[in-house]
Amino acid sequence: MPFIESVKKYKSISTIGLEKNVGKTETLNYILKKLSKENYTVALTSIGIDGEVVDQVTTTSKPEIYLPKGALFITSEKHYKMKKFQAEVVNVSERTTALGRLVTSRALTPGYILLSGPSNGTWVKEVIDDTLEKGADIIIVDGALSRLSVGSPIITEGIVLSTGASVSINMNEVVKKTRHVIDLLNLSNVNLEEKNKLENLSDGIYLINDGIEKLPIKSILHFTNLKENIFQHKSKVYITGVVTERFIDYITRQENIENIEIIVKDFTKVFVGPEILRKFFRKNGKLKVLTKTELIAVTVNPTSPAGYILNSSELIQKLKEFIDVPVVNLREV
Repeated sequence: MPFIESVKKYKSISTIGLEKNVGKTETLNYILKKLSKENYTVALTSIGIDGEVVDQVTTTSKPEIYLPKGALFITSEKHYKMKKFQAEVVNVSERTTALGRLVTSRALTPGYILLSGPSNGTWVKEVIDDTLEKGADIIIVDGALSRLSVGSPIITEGIVLSTGASVSINMNEVVKKTRHVIDLLNLSNVNLEEKNKLENLSDGIYLINDGIEKLPIKSILHFTNLKENIFQHKSKVYITGVVTERFIDYITRQENIENIEIIVKDFTKVFVGPEILRKFFRKNGKLKVLTKTELIAVTVNPTSPAGYILNSSELIQKLKEFIDVPVVNLREV
């Protein structure tokens, strides 16, 4: 049973698609089916809308999210009313989304559901904690690369990543883009002592030497304005916001790049393409995270809605060269 035993180690996971139509919903349904057969009480929600019959962008048909009997689900009032199976309401939120309040329910019979959950990561985290308190063994948050923040370790403990032919007709390009996300997931984390010192710092950029100093700049775009040359001595810089390509490119062009270590909250704060990031690492650049996200598995869909098909075995083999978790095509399981 590919990777399900690993899934069971976590209380919260996210399913993330590298692109549309890469088999994320099939992956989600597979996990739901396997866990429910083992009498797990599974809960499910989403940032944004998931479970449409037809993709709103590509207009191609999509597999629907199938809830097993007994599963908990959190969706908007609008989509709760659209369901065609029996369920009992457990809770209704006081806050509202654009589609109404969030309804937490338990499926009394199995059926298909359209999910539209919390509108931001903070709310998702609150929903996760509340749902686990209500008796769920595990909660799954359905996401996408465009909503990658849902995979933050601050929100969910682990990620199941889906990739495939929809990413590109070129297999090497699929591998390249998948590897980039994996590289971000695999960024080293700081030690526990450093994490405890930094995790509660408010918005800003901090220089860490013997002590912690908040730099007199409002964003990393003004990093070049600093009078003090922080590259002359070994330093660590903690950035509470995002790290951009422009910033990493600037750091890469400095003479003593090995003297600086950049720290961010987690991998979702790194907005840097593969070429620039590789160049940064080749020059001995250091980039770490406060908290590392655990990659549980990678699922592969070698078929594109456009009709082209990649060689599944070859794609899996190429991915396994740099991935040390299960890589599977669920249609071949």
